[in-house]
Amino acid sequence: MGQSTLASRRLERIAGKLARSVLRGLIPGNWGRLLDNVTELVQPGEFKDQLTEILRQGARNLVLQAVEAEFASFLQSHEHEEMEDGRKRIVRHGHLPERKVITGIGAIPVKVPRSRDRKLSDKENTVRFVSQLLPPYVRRSKSIEVAIPYLYLKGISSGDFSQVMPVLLGKDAVGFSADTVLRLRTAWKEELNHWNKRRLDSRNYVYIWADGIYFQARMEDDKQCMLVIIGATPEGKKELIGFLDGYRESTQSWRELLLDLKARGLDVPPKLAIGDGAMGFWGVLDEVWPQTCHQRCWVHKTANILNKMPKSIQGKAKQDIHNIWKAEGKEDANKAFDLFLDKYGVKYEQAAHCLAKDRQELLAFYDFPAEHWKHIRTTNPIESTFATVRHRTKRSKGCLSRETALIMVFKLIKTAEKAWRRLDGKNQLPKVITGVKFCDGYEVMINKAIAA
Repeated sequence: MGQSTLASRRLERIAGKLARSVLRGLIPGNWGRLLDNVTELVQPGEFKDQLTEILRQGARNLVLQAVEAEFASFLQSHEHEEMEDGRKRIVRHGHLPERKVITGIGAIPVKVPRSRDRKLSDKENTVRFVSQLLPPYVRRSKSIEVAIPYLYLKGISSGDFSQVMPVLLGKDAVGFSADTVLRLRTAWKEELNHWNKRRLDSRNYVYIWADGIYFQARMEDDKQCMLVIIGATPEGKKELIGFLDGYRESTQSWRELLLDLKARGLDVPPKLAIGDGAMGFWGVLDEVWPQTCHQRCWVHKTANILNKMPKSIQGKAKQDIHNIWKAEGKEDANKAFDLFLDKYGVKYEQAAHCLAKDRQELLAFYDFPAEHWKHIRTTNPIESTFATVRHRTKRSKGCLSRETALIMVFKLIKTAEKAWRRLDGKNQLPKVITGVKFCDGYEVMINKAIAA
């Protein structure tokens, strides 16, 4: 038996003792001690986890405290309003009926306080308490809605949610029938259609990241993937610019995406584009925005080089590759570049050629502010977003339709977008936009007197 299993069982025993001690404190006399000898029977197909039950109870108490504080603030804001006879106009009036809200730790029963407006003569201006924490008719938390597109891209079909969610969240996790999931998908589809028609005339992106993402759930054409472009605004914020289903190596697929963005008003070319060298993206980028510089992703490049070398030497070769992009300046990077080619070029010609053919594009980041280097050397903004759902080894049997795949990718990215980290050194972005030159990460200062 592993140590993790033993630790888990110890934790469950401690949680059980804690729960019983709490109950004994609530029950008078010796009756509470009888709880030690009571064994709760679990119905077939169900499971009980004492630790999870304690967490749910704690979460319920915290939610109720927060709602009560919200209600107290509401009453205080109307404290000055009085009736003609001097009584307060807005008073407490019990609770609304109890309802269960599905959260990440299961269903939590909650009761929302109810207010009463004594001024019945003015029904049009009746004041009612509406909780912002628990709005009316809310049955599931935002984190659960986020899980639905995630599970879709993992290969779970809409008809399986009613079976999967109770296993994940407990038997009280209801409201995930196929019809409910389809209604959510319809609402997300309308949101996606509105987003796809938005104008981009006022948008300006300093950097863009492009990549093609495959998923564990197959698409209608097994070779298709999602083409994704993310941009960095002049304020340093990363946001989704556009995405389309297509073929990663196809210039035509990327052309459709870039031309659509340009047709909707995105005329200002980005200063730098970051992506993998194996895509058809680069050919169309030169057609649409010829002024944009190219930066190859070092993560993709490193993987491609190491795949052409025996495993016995990959560790040393990887360190030598890191010495290139970790160099303080382009001159030192070129020296490390040449050292790698001299060291491995004779025995591993394909690996050396894979590196050498993109020398200029791999070192382009040295001509931009040093604060931005860690952001623009790789396509990590896209990679990290899809790390848990992208295709790894075996594709699942479930097949996504084109429409469903687009909707789920949209919801997944827009949710992740809220937590994307802003670029460091945002004060340097206006300089990049105006065309200020940088060398080895530092601004090139031109002596005006000498220039004159």
